[in-house]
Amino acid sequence: MKTAQARQPAPRGAFSAFARFVLCGGGTGLASSFAVAALASSITWALANALVTVAATLLATELHARFTFGAGGRATWRQHVQSAGSATAAYAVTCGAMLVLHLLVASPGAVLEQVVYLSASALAGIARFMVLRLVVFARGRSRAAATVRVPRPVPATLARVAASAAPEALCRTA
Repeated sequence: MKTAQARQPAPRGAFSAFARFVLCGGGTGLASSFAVAALASSITWALANALVTVAATLLATELHARFTFGAGGRATWRQHVQSAGSATAAYAVTCGAMLVLHLLVASPGAVLEQVVYLSASALAGIARFMVLRLVVFARGRSRAAATVRVPRPVPATLARVAASAAPEALCRTA
């Protein structure tokens, strides 16, 4: 018979987790770059990037929960919300990079746009890895959050003193 501890996934080292992150997140990011380029032909680039970012973040969070960080199952709502926060920052970085590109180059080609987008995504991805590993999928957070703090009882002598004190003694300004 297996114990509960034996069924939990083994902790993953930073290097192997980063390799899995690059594979899952990088693959999702690469597919996203083509999806953004395809959508941007019919809607604005910022809206295309936002739509693709939402879909890619949902997919990548599930992949990271299951494979990258060894959480052992589906991502929780808390993990999705926290991951969305880091994805919002990544969205701002990619939009900012594209804005700067269009300010510097009047009519950039598709290849240059892809290079800038993927470079900005890679930089944002490194920051996302740190946030996901250290905050979102950090081990031990669920056990610490589940700990219930019980208030300490008031010592009997202090309770007796407070109960026997007259209101005038408690508040001398009255």
